[in-house]
Amino acid sequence: MTTRDVLVVTTTHDAQEKARALAELVVRERLAACAQVYPIDSVYRWEGEVRSEPEWRIDFKTTAGVVDRLTAFLREHHGYETPEVVAVPVVAGSEAYLAWVAAETAGP
Repeated sequence: MTTRDVLVVTTTHDAQEKARALAELVVRERLAACAQVYPIDSVYRWEGEVRSEPEWRIDFKTTAGVVDRLTAFLREHHGYETPEVVAVPVVAGSEAYLAWVAAETAGP
């Protein structure tokens, strides 16, 4: 396991309960080892208009081996028409933590 094999995948949701439900569903499916859900303020352009909205960000800890399945799962189960799905490689970290992420996303 190298640090490049572990990714943080981010999405957002418009309500805390929806974000928590999506986070739990992803972890139950073993597409991520864990998820953090926290409030943010988003400024973005949508349909030609600049908007500012409170949202809930979800950061999933996963591996490169399941990122495509996680991305497809998020597109299928997300309430947004065009959900944010951004994957960023982990460039450093605790080897024990990275091994745990790999073990938790390896399946039963």
